[in-house]
Amino acid sequence: MYEYKVVTFRESLIGDALDSDKLEKTLNKHAEDGWRLKAITAADVKGRVGPGAVEGLLLTFERPVGA
Repeated sequence: MYEYKVVTFRESLIGDALDSDKLEKTLNKHAEDGWRLKAITAADVKGRVGPGAVEGLLLTFERPVGA
């Protein structure tokens, strides 16, 4: 049996390019806690200043329950 975790990944300023170093650090941080990357999905992500959503990534991780 597995448990799953979804993490929203987006840049903080309008028009920023994806920061691969920041993404790598996020992936490694979760790997240290036993999470394995299951999928990366491009999505409109809410939460920035201003109306509407912005492009971002949803990172889906999985690990065995109790890990």
